[in-house]
Amino acid sequence: MSTPDFTTINWRGRTVQIECQRIAPERTDAQLIVFLHEGLGSVAMWKDFPAQVCDAANARGLVFSRPGYGRSTPREDNETWDVDFMHRQAHEVLPALFAALKLDGEKPWLFGHSDGGSISLLYASRFPERVQGLVVLAPHIFVEDVTVANIEQARTVYLSTDLPKKLGRYHDSAHSAFWGWNRIWLHPPFRQWNIEAELDTIRCPVLAVQGTGDEYGTLAQIHGIAARVRGCELLEIPECGHSPHRDQPDRVIVATTSFIAENRRQKP
Repeated sequence: MSTPDFTTINWRGRTVQIECQRIAPERTDAQLIVFLHEGLGSVAMWKDFPAQVCDAANARGLVFSRPGYGRSTPREDNETWDVDFMHRQAHEVLPALFAALKLDGEKPWLFGHSDGGSISLLYASRFPERVQGLVVLAPHIFVEDVTVANIEQARTVYLSTDLPKKLGRYHDSAHSAFWGWNRIWLHPPFRQWNIEAELDTIRCPVLAVQGTGDEYGTLAQIHGIAARVRGCELLEIPECGHSPHRDQPDRVIVATTSFIAENRRQKP
């Protein structure tokens, strides 16, 4: 896997550096899988999992840190995210990133975890002709009490332990990453956030994966996707929490590669 690089996009009226990492770019005729991290994730936090997936699927990969995360441009001190923050990532940041990397002519697979899964769903909903398929792990399509309760607990842990130092290994600004995510999820109007109706326009294959012990959401999340997206396949993994790719990596890799192989189309 190559070392991280940077590309520049214009977003929210300013120039933003995006940390990117390409996997096996020499596989020029292979499918492209784009990995979208969770609410506290980054390029580094994926570790070698994306490379394992791409090797197993004989695919190319793109891993990137969203604005405010990893080594990408941190949030400004007075910058707050609104209820539509995941929509803006899907409708603005992702298209701008693909254009900057000259990938806007491709139809990638999107592999998203948690918030990254939600962003993947929103991108496929808005741009159904631009995506080959989705693999979403522990995605959110509405807000549950269990999610809010555990995010409140995460705030307490961040304020009272060495969690900022630990996150600092993966983010240039741990405060940017943590508070951007934590404050919007605990913002009272965000309790009404719901993207179920938007799933109706998704036309690509979808594999939705969730651990039965997920501490940040119930199986109602992936069941809700299946109710809206025709042909959606579900994978419920026992002895697995909110991060199936860390708790049960082999199971996720096998399921992902099999799903991609079954739904593979010719690269445009």
